[in-house]
Amino acid sequence: MKSFHFWGEILDLRHDKNSAVAPGKPGSAIYPDSPLGEDIEGIPTGRDVEWEPLVDYRRNGVSETTIHGAVAWCHGDEVIHSFGGNVLCYGRSMMKPFMLKAFTKELEFCSWEQKAISVASHNGDTEHVAAAQSLLSEAEWPLMLTPVDVPLIQFGRQVRRPRRWYHTCSGEHAAILAGCRAKGWNRAGYTLPTHKVFEAYMEQLRRFLGQDWNPLRIAKDGCGLPTVSNTVAELAKIYAGLVQDKDSDWIWEAMCMYPDLVGGFNRLDSTILKIGKGKVIAKEGADGLLGMAIEHPDYPRGLGIVVKVAHGWNSQATWYVARAILGCLGIELRNPYPLNRQKAFIVPGIVPDSLHDILKTIPTWDEWDPDSDRWHYEVDV
Repeated sequence: MKSFHFWGEILDLRHDKNSAVAPGKPGSAIYPDSPLGEDIEGIPTGRDVEWEPLVDYRRNGVSETTIHGAVAWCHGDEVIHSFGGNVLCYGRSMMKPFMLKAFTKELEFCSWEQKAISVASHNGDTEHVAAAQSLLSEAEWPLMLTPVDVPLIQFGRQVRRPRRWYHTCSGEHAAILAGCRAKGWNRAGYTLPTHKVFEAYMEQLRRFLGQDWNPLRIAKDGCGLPTVSNTVAELAKIYAGLVQDKDSDWIWEAMCMYPDLVGGFNRLDSTILKIGKGKVIAKEGADGLLGMAIEHPDYPRGLGIVVKVAHGWNSQATWYVARAILGCLGIELRNPYPLNRQKAFIVPGIVPDSLHDILKTIPTWDEWDPDSDRWHYEVDV
């Protein structure tokens, strides 16, 4: 029985009397002991770390909403700027390029569309499903273990029934299965952390973090594959490695060649890939992650920048942060499409001190943005 002491009185967890997971019921032991969470030594939670403000939305000068998070810049293997970068999180789908690095030789002869969809977190549009399905014969389709899902439609009403191929990770799963077949690996259990797929993924991460590096935690991602914990600074270091690897395999070129397969219409990573002109790789990841690998003359060893939003994915806020960061590097990303809300303002700490003067020149508004949060005369009260 899970119980707590309150002024000498023993209090039990107050489950519904018909709950199948109440203390004492079969299987209840795997559930948490407290709704307040557990303290695990060496594992800082989101309430323990120092999140930094990234963007604040103001209505007539008063901040109504402040978006917190963390940003890290890494030049080669050196962290050159950290704004809350000690935050521990999971890399999730942002790490797909590194998961697929184990199979670049085996998938070398795939089409560029197939290569791009293999590292995608796609919207589930027709072209995404077609590219993912083409990686396997129809007889192999039942091997794919993504959860059933519906397309990530941003506009309009969702009317499709859930299917595995609509899942945002179906291209990655299909590519892994194709790669396992080419390597002669058993494809049963390919999503498990005991499989050779995960071992190969860990080898890729240790190329950039050191052979002695081990994650503090391994979890099951939403698609069923393993994901490992990293600090935001570690993720930036790994992304700097993408620049170093730029010409060693097809991943960089495939993402730049077919950016809309990597994400989809009006997706932040796809838009950055388009405006980067072959010099920037961008990849979104749940929950609230954006990774950018940037080839830039001021950073000859490769520049990796990772943004993590504290409360999870917020495309508009992350877009403002990405526009500001890239603008400071001379790369022009448009503002996000406006919503009828307050004005957004960037917190200077997202870029190194040396770039603050440039940051001041990058507006977070456009001529079509509404200015409806005030009257244009003084109100005497």
